[in-house]
Formats: sequence, structure tokens, C-alpha cells
Amino acid sequence: MIQPTAVQPRRRGLPYVGSTLEYVRDPLAMMRKQHDRWGPVSDIDFIGKRWTVLLGPDACEAALRNADKAFASGDGWGYLVGPFFDRGLMLLDFDEHHRHRRIMQSAFTRDRLEGYTAALQPAVAAGLARWEPSTEFRAYPALKELTLDLAAEVFMGGADLAAPDELDQVNRAFIDCVQSATALVRANVPGTRWGRALRGRALLEEFFGRHLATKRAQPGDDLFSVLCHLETDDGERFSDEDVVNHMIFLLMAAHDTSTITVSTVMQQLGQHPEWQQRCRDEALALPEHPTMADLDGLVAIDLVMKECLRLVPPVPVLARKTVKETEVLGHRIPADRLVAVMVHLSHHMPELWDEPQRFDPERFADDRRDDKVHRYAWEPFGGGVHKCLGMFFAGAEVKTIIVHLLRQLEWTVDPDYVAPMSYASLPFPKDGQPVRLTRR
Repeated sequence: MIQPTAVQPRRRGLPYVGSTLEYVRDPLAMMRKQHDRWGPVSDIDFIGKRWTVLLGPDACEAALRNADKAFASGDGWGYLVGPFFDRGLMLLDFDEHHRHRRIMQSAFTRDRLEGYTAALQPAVAAGLARWEPSTEFRAYPALKELTLDLAAEVFMGGADLAAPDELDQVNRAFIDCVQSATALVRANVPGTRWGRALRGRALLEEFFGRHLATKRAQPGDDLFSVLCHLETDDGERFSDEDVVNHMIFLLMAAHDTSTITVSTVMQQLGQHPEWQQRCRDEALALPEHPTMADLDGLVAIDLVMKECLRLVPPVPVLARKTVKETEVLGHRIPADRLVAVMVHLSHHMPELWDEPQRFDPERFADDRRDDKVHRYAWEPFGGGVHKCLGMFFAGAEVKTIIVHLLRQLEWTVDPDYVAPMSYASLPFPKDGQPVRLTRR
């Protein structure tokens, strides 16, 4: 007999807010408390709606594998950020998602990834050469600017597409769109996150729409051009609207998530100088402009990147909505229910990881592989049909930035420093992550 979902009693006082503030304050603590009290499947009030929460690798796997096609990604993310990343790949489902993903896969073939990686090398080196070292260098905003510049180079075809002040506006628009996810007022009200996000989306549509005709007319190697000219053997292509929607989503995913990961790497390497030197030795052994094959051969840097993705997954929660009644681990979930797949907790469960709060890249070494305890113990890129299509590009970008950082710069971080993280949108250090930065 299928049991009903474990239900958390509704709290008095702030029923609309529910667990929202508790999540924003400390999502991992909120997830642990929820799991310890109610188990892997339970209900909460969150951002004005009733949600079913899935915690732990077994519950998360059920939704991500989606064997009975009960969980829709678009309807889940649609409630959080739908108007702002409308019809991006993450917000499509079932046959339509399969069709768009099949077309877009041609933009992420090995040959194209090698081309994107080659374009990254001089752009990263030049960007880092402009950094001005100091004893209180703010790493996060500097990385955010760098990754947006890289996205402009690799995804949009270079700096001639947009002036620096326009890129600043584009970056601000992306931030506003992402921060809409935890907006309590979800209407076009001036001064609210939702209102700012609506204006940000309009700016992004105008920006990409303005350059669309040129990209259609002049094929190039950047992703914007590639999306304009992709065609399957059956003659399927993206419409102009499709290209704009996908570019808005892909550009957000490309620079926001990479920034978070490199920021975490900088903190951990700054606090663990033995790992910083081990990674630097590896970076210095590479050619001036490493190829994707060179990056694939990295060992220490790969271990560090995986461990940082475990400690701070760039997307700690994945949103879904049930299109029909289903069950997870014997618990009934009704149709038309918003579902939060809280992958962050799986990365920190002592049942899965030895001393999960400790920075220990060797846990991913071949002779240990703690992540093999459960195939969904480590899921920073999601899983199932919605697993991140750009994960290999993301890995190449993150490794490229780390390699050039290690070659050009040295840095330290106070061993007792704990980044004050904001989870009002994607995670980021509220203090900008200060490091003591010197040039080699």
C-alpha cells in the first residue's frame, strides 16, 4: 500500500513564507532538519506554495530518472523563473525537450568543444592579466566579470558584439533574472525582484534579437552562430525565437555556475597551500594554450574541481512538478504538485561521505571513489534526460581558468574563513570572497 507523503504541519504566523527564510538563511541546515525529522519525502510551504521535498540520493534519483514520466522540469522551474528563462532547454519536457536537445547536441560535439576550449585560452590569460593583486582582493565579482567576458567571446563571438558598458547591463539583467527564484512578491511591482527580472528579460531579448540577423547571415564558430545554423538530418532547425530563448538560458548557465565553482576552488586552494602547489605544478607542465585533451589529462585539478562541486553545488535544488500522481520510496505524491529535488544534502551526508565537511579531493581518486557508494551521491549536473548538456564545456572552462590562475597568481585565504553564503538565488559569497592575491 502506498503511504501518503510525510507532511510537515503548517506553521502559524507566516504561512505564505513557510520555509523560505529558513532555506535562504542556511539551506543545508534546513535540509538536514527536514530529512532528520520527516525522512526523504515530505511536504513544506515554500515561496507561497505547497511543495514535496525529496532528500537523499534514493529520493533524488527517483525524480531525476523519472521512470514513469511523472515529473516535469519546465512546470517546476516555470513557477520559480519561468518568465525569465522561458523555453530554455531546462524548461522543456518530454518529446519537445528531446527534439530541442537532439538539435543542440550538435553544438556540443567533441570537435566544437575543442574549438571553444581553444578560444578560451588567450581570453582567460588576458582577462587574468588585468587583475590588480591586493591583500583584500574580492575574487567573486572579479570572476563574475571574467566569466561573462568569456561567454561573450566563446558564446557570442567576441567583444565587437557588445561594448563593456552593455555587457555590464547584460550581467545585471542575468543577476536580476536568477534572483527572481526566491521572490516573495511574484508580480510586476516596481522595486521588487520580480519586477526587476521582467525588465531584465526584456533587455536580454532585445540584446540577442538585435544581433540575430547578423548571426544568421554570417556563420561563425561561436555558439550564437552555431545555434543559428544547426540542422538535423531531418531538416529540423531552431526558429529565431528558439535561438534567443536558448542563448539567454545557456549564457546564464555558462557564466553563473562556472563563477561559483571557480570561486569555491580559489577559497579551498587558498586555505590548503599544499593542494595549491600540487595543482600549480600540474598547470605549469601544460603547454601555453592547453587543448581539451591536455585538460582531460589533469589529475590534481580534476580532483579539486570535483570536491568543490561537492562542497558547493552551483544549483543546490532542482525544481519539478508532477503531471500525474506518482510515488517515491513508497510515498504518494499527488498530481500537480511542485517538487524540490534537494541534491545539496546528498553531497554532505555522512552515510555517503567520510567527514563530509572536510576538503578532501582524494575522495574522488580511483583507489577511493567515495562517490561510487551511490550513483546519485554526487549530482552537481543533475541526472536523467535533463542532465546538463554543457557539463563538458563547463569542466573545460573551469579547468582553463584554474590553470591560468595558478600560472599567473598566488593567493592565500585565512584558514578560519567561512564564506558567508547567500542563497537568495544561486549561491555566492556575500562578502565577495576576499583573498590575499599576489602576482607570480
